[in-house]
Amino acid sequence: MPNNGPAGDLRLANVTKRFGIFTAVDDLSLTIPQGSFFALLGASGCGKTTTLRMVAGLEQPTSGQLLLGGEDISRLRPYKRPVNTVFQSYALFPHLDIFENVAFGLRRRGVRDIAAQVARMLSLVQLEGYGKRRPNQLSGGQQQRVALARALINHPQVLLLDEPLGALDLKLRRQMQIELKRIQTEVGITFVHVTHDQEEAMTMADTVAVMNAGKIEQLGAPADIYEFPATAFVANFLGQSNLLAGSAVGNNGADVLVDAYGSRFSVPAARARLNHGEVYLGVRPEKLALAADRDRVPAGHQAVDGVVTDSSYVGVSTQYLVRTAWGTELAVFAPNSGADGQVPTGTSVVAHWNPAHAFLLHREAGAGDRTAPVPNEPDALAATS
Repeated sequence: MPNNGPAGDLRLANVTKRFGIFTAVDDLSLTIPQGSFFALLGASGCGKTTTLRMVAGLEQPTSGQLLLGGEDISRLRPYKRPVNTVFQSYALFPHLDIFENVAFGLRRRGVRDIAAQVARMLSLVQLEGYGKRRPNQLSGGQQQRVALARALINHPQVLLLDEPLGALDLKLRRQMQIELKRIQTEVGITFVHVTHDQEEAMTMADTVAVMNAGKIEQLGAPADIYEFPATAFVANFLGQSNLLAGSAVGNNGADVLVDAYGSRFSVPAARARLNHGEVYLGVRPEKLALAADRDRVPAGHQAVDGVVTDSSYVGVSTQYLVRTAWGTELAVFAPNSGADGQVPTGTSVVAHWNPAHAFLLHREAGAGDRTAPVPNEPDALAATS
């Protein structure tokens, strides 16, 4: 499809999508800046793929508007929208060679003199010389590049990526993350990437929107969301967090004081979502360190005593579980720098952290500790994720 007029921001205004009594997307308002690499991140059933399908025109919103450059595209048929989609399955034509796969959209529109355009696209995705091969003669990563070239040759204003790397092995997936970001930077087209993979979203996207139950829990730059999550869900979906249940009891200068498990902790007010009431005090596992006793805890650090219950060597770090006196297990990721040996299971330790690396979140009254990541298990609503 041609690029119909000047591009602009993609805006979703109060978009809702219902399937019977189930609300897949709930009054979603969102602006995706022109030329950005934007990721919708969430577990199966959160509404991210339904959102993408509405932008593509494959689903109609129950209510609300989809606007591209100020033009309402909500009721346009898919082929009339300046939008292309790259799917996880690649959807290449097995009976056509790579040249003809990439040229398909141009031929369908009756474009002539396509050879130079196809050559440029194959060069962009680093597949020069592959034009005469068939899809089954390419690796999964190469097939994904062909699917990308086939979409980009139509010069869409928005390229939608629906779990595009999910079928690749880990090494290829990481290579393609770098390639996709390079290509997006080069072509300058708005990319909207739907994924459940936190690493994918953080590696490629300028902006990430974390979705849960049809709504956006937090939107921002990957580093900002990771370092200062807005909710307990975000803290445990984008990475892993140790969340200690406590009560915020007010400010002391530039800090918020927190009472938890008979001890008092503090968090900088700039890293606190509230200063009174039920809270989670959060610390990322890599921000925690282990000491043999409290005399070895650095000045200014806060600490809890515990016992190592498990350790896993994962190359760059050793991941420990430390059971506290009140029964919660804290995750601690200690870098394998070679300076210290591994701590044996059963060892009494002190887990400590710099309070400047902690954060404070709202906690519903009665909620307990949460230290494990939110599971990514598919559910009955996976089809509407």
